[in-house]
Amino acid sequence: MKILHVETGRHLYGGPQQVLYLVSALAERGHEGTLICPPGSGIDAAARALTLPVRNLFCAGDLDLPFAYRLTQYINESKPDLVHCHSRRGADILGGLAASFADVPAVVSRRVDNTELRVVAALRYRPFRRVIAISDAVATVLREHGVDAEKIEVIRDAIDASAFAAEPDRDAFREAFGIAEGTFVMAAAGQLIPRKGHRYLLDAVAELVKAGRRFRLIIFGEGHLEGPLRAQAAEAGLGDHVQFAGFRDDLDRYMGCFDLFVHPALAEGLGVVTLKAAASGVPVVGFDAGGVPEAVAHDESGLLVPPEDTAALRDAIASLMDDSERRQQLGARGRQRMLDEFSIDTMADKHIELYESVLNE
Repeated sequence: MKILHVETGRHLYGGPQQVLYLVSALAERGHEGTLICPPGSGIDAAARALTLPVRNLFCAGDLDLPFAYRLTQYINESKPDLVHCHSRRGADILGGLAASFADVPAVVSRRVDNTELRVVAALRYRPFRRVIAISDAVATVLREHGVDAEKIEVIRDAIDASAFAAEPDRDAFREAFGIAEGTFVMAAAGQLIPRKGHRYLLDAVAELVKAGRRFRLIIFGEGHLEGPLRAQAAEAGLGDHVQFAGFRDDLDRYMGCFDLFVHPALAEGLGVVTLKAAASGVPVVGFDAGGVPEAVAHDESGLLVPPEDTAALRDAIASLMDDSERRQQLGARGRQRMLDEFSIDTMADKHIELYESVLNE
């Protein structure tokens, strides 16, 4: 098969990383694929480093109609069997439009569980033969907002567990982040936006500080809430306990160095970063929201508490801080779960099955 993948995101967040996993796995199975992405984007550099075929097309967002025109032209030139649109920043609406103009079947991946108006959903997904939800939670949102259940296929995101199997360089980690040996280290990673729930995490750790707990929380990510979150941390006197590290493209290298990973998201398609933590043998504490319960098995690979419940989040963190044996058990079970249920091979094979189903209709 010849597949054209459209990913218009600017940064190499979890979604674009999944696209790289998929395109690479398809190539290994003998399927031809080309990635359409903006020049200078995070996935552009990463795909070229992997020697994957790339075609750069600039996209300014959902209203960039010239992008749809240029994409239609390229589809007509390259004649793929199928177009797979991945991100929501113009790739879905305009990508589906371009595939329709070129009369080529198309599918789209949906990675977020936030709601939208029925009329918007109807327009967004009408051109696509299938809508791929990365979790049951996302599939439920799609059905509730009018997307035909027969068009929805659940294929969960994957993780290259082998990439996280090696023992991390803890000395380099402590040096890079100024961590004293013996310090209990927690981490959180994600865009600094409301639905990621960082303010609840800061409230929880502020209570831990009041209780005399010693730790370091490193928050990875960027976003428009960085200023308010820094102000919240300063007001709570968390300067010696919380560190804002920004976006780090080498985060995977350090994932196994954390004692605990905290994911306080209030809405989440699945939570790829929690898969990475589990693959690294790090237990996860988070809110029982969106697709997170599918990524983090409660009391098996981590602990989940009710959304926005700061006290429950605090208590879950404290319980694992006090119990290294339980952390090791949860970490080991989480790593095995990633190997058993979230492999790239499984994800790629399910996509191939779906592509073939579409093309055989």
